[in-house]
Amino acid sequence: YSPVVHLLALVSFLGWGFLGGDWKQAMLVAVAVLIITCPCALGLAVPVVQVVAASELFRKGIMVKDGSALERLAETDTVAFDKTGTLTMGRPRLVKIEAVEDSAAAIARGLAEHSRHPLSRALVRDTETAPMSFDSVTEIPGGGLEARNGADVYRLGNTAFACGISFVPRTADSPFSEVVLSKNGVDLARFFFDDTLRPGAREAIDRLGTAGLETLIVSGDRQTVVDNTAHALSIDRALGSLTPKQKVEECQRLNGEGRHVLMVGDGINDAPALAAAHVSMAPATASDIGRQAADLVFFNERLDAVPEAIAVARRSASLIRQNFALAIGYNVLAVPIAIAGLATPLIAAVAMSTSSIIVVTNALRLNAFGKRRDIQIRGGIGRSAEVKAA
Repeated sequence: YSPVVHLLALVSFLGWGFLGGDWKQAMLVAVAVLIITCPCALGLAVPVVQVVAASELFRKGIMVKDGSALERLAETDTVAFDKTGTLTMGRPRLVKIEAVEDSAAAIARGLAEHSRHPLSRALVRDTETAPMSFDSVTEIPGGGLEARNGADVYRLGNTAFACGISFVPRTADSPFSEVVLSKNGVDLARFFFDDTLRPGAREAIDRLGTAGLETLIVSGDRQTVVDNTAHALSIDRALGSLTPKQKVEECQRLNGEGRHVLMVGDGINDAPALAAAHVSMAPATASDIGRQAADLVFFNERLDAVPEAIAVARRSASLIRQNFALAIGYNVLAVPIAIAGLATPLIAAVAMSTSSIIVVTNALRLNAFGKRRDIQIRGGIGRSAEVKAA
């Protein structure tokens, strides 16, 4: 852009000088061309929209961590959700214990205290026995917790991790999330948990569907539990019993099909998938590594943050295109006027400033869009409450 502008100014100067013979007027015309073509509007087209969009999202409780996240979020056509802690509140309650030994609860609590996983937190919260201590405890992503106490190895996690990949679970059709405690590969106890859907989850899935986005669940929980959640939210595709590596592979497979995947997850098991997806989001309650891997973090409990962020990102992309059109259109109209000598340097300065003001004002329309969305959401929630009350 800059070489073209300077070349136009030089041509204007030489043309007016040689053809008109007035080199002072030629200089004024060249200066007017340089001023009127100042690329302020073009330079502001993208960053001013990004600043306004980031501010609007922050007002809605969503923090943008990566400058390119909004652009990638606007391209999203598929949304993959983790289940526990994402589609659900991540505050499960212990509903049943099946134990072979009386000390199983103490062993399990001693292990669970070393993890921030929602099921581990629930086990610690809902058991009253004194925890057992261990020589060492290690958390295995996608599996669970492993501890050593002398020659004994204790494991707390999913069935395959705790008892071996060939172990056949006795409760494969149970609707509850299950955690197994084992000692040297022998099943000692089973802990069953129930969880509640995150507020706004059903509305969020409906809005994503209305916006033309495909939704699916990728979870490490048992397939039966994942299917129950998918049925409650009307999600057609649900993948359960996935390891962190399999979650990454699913994101990569979708990317290979030309999809732009938004991954929404919260745990350390989701961190690799969050990093592999086209763009990613995590709740503020996510693990440290999950928040670090995500491009956006939402602070409120409602899952409305996901469709809200996509709506703002898409609107931002539209405003950026409009800003480029305004900036280019301004130059197409203004440059010939300056070259023709119809604009003094003062008029050129006013025109240049006006173009910048127009671009900024157009970007600020995003705030009005956000307010309209707030009114629509509140109205929808109010109508839903009225229907439930009726």
